[in-house]
Amino acid sequence: MNRKIGSLRQPALFFILLLQAFSATGAASQDESENDGWTSVIRNSPYWVSQGVYQNIQTIRSWVLAENAYCSESERHILFDMRGRFLGWIADGPDTASTQKKLNSTRQSLHERGEVDSWVAGSEGQTGYPFALACDQPHVNLPEALARYLGTLPADRLWGRWDDLSFASSDQPGNLHDALLYVYNTRQQQGRLDLPAAMPRYLAGQLLIESGGQARAHSAANARGILQLSPSALSDCGLKPENYWHRLAQIDCALRLTNQNARNLRPAFDARFGHLPEDKQDRLFTLLLIQAYHGGAARVQALLEDDILARPAAYFAEHQERFTAGDIAFGIVFHNLGRDRLGLASLYYVADVQLATEALCRNPRLKDTDFCQWN
Repeated sequence: MNRKIGSLRQPALFFILLLQAFSATGAASQDESENDGWTSVIRNSPYWVSQGVYQNIQTIRSWVLAENAYCSESERHILFDMRGRFLGWIADGPDTASTQKKLNSTRQSLHERGEVDSWVAGSEGQTGYPFALACDQPHVNLPEALARYLGTLPADRLWGRWDDLSFASSDQPGNLHDALLYVYNTRQQQGRLDLPAAMPRYLAGQLLIESGGQARAHSAANARGILQLSPSALSDCGLKPENYWHRLAQIDCALRLTNQNARNLRPAFDARFGHLPEDKQDRLFTLLLIQAYHGGAARVQALLEDDILARPAAYFAEHQERFTAGDIAFGIVFHNLGRDRLGLASLYYVADVQLATEALCRNPRLKDTDFCQWN
């Protein structure tokens, strides 16, 4: 079965399903016992295992998004270890129970062959280890999303006014790419934004993953529009309900919220990672802003400052030369999985956005532009 939807950021549908499938701990307290099951695997893993995890997770997520490699057939699960390294795959059984039985048998075999140091049986509502990812799950169709973003069809083009913004015209409508750059550049010139230079490209990637570029995308959690903003967020940006779907307003609001997240996170980030090389700082801060858009700035701030949650960040800050910015961004989340409602979905979202930005910059219309020059 080939299941696709226009938006991946649907907390009540997609990510909650993933959290149930892979985290299964709910809003676990930091004081809760972490010596049982899959959380003990996480807690007992040394921080150095995060070397390479960013690229590894991107690889397995790319199979899902592109429906290729080990996910060329949807009725499969792939298994991977704590470093995100692919270990094997199974063909799904006729029902959930039989699939889980096959997964557990494979987990045990991988351990007996010495490919993982430990294994944990999974069950309904309980995560197993090695981790498993279903190939058959809702995901954005990147080629279709990119076509909408670039206005390939007339129906995907736009024009209009929002606040002091005026973009294109009914006679000469523009595309979402030009609209995003117009809003960003206008707000930048007005002194309203203080964001990393690569942020426009990553916001475009978020747009693709959030909605597939569909103007009327509407999640089960009531997030709306091309950037899947909640009614409360849209209201905070000064939008009235009749303008919730307005694409210029959605871009403007998302930039405003991202800029607010940046202001809130900057002091904690500088205190923890201010000694990193400038390019590495910008890269890491950009990835944390993407994480904050998905899970909230307060949760990311806790990963930088909290007495328990910030322990991985302290290690990565001290040994930053051993890790890429992506590995640090993923490592501070991975070593806290099961705490503060953090699950593998938190990593998948950032990986998917990265894959979307790369797809954007492989497009002949964009790859040689300034938009794609910030690496």
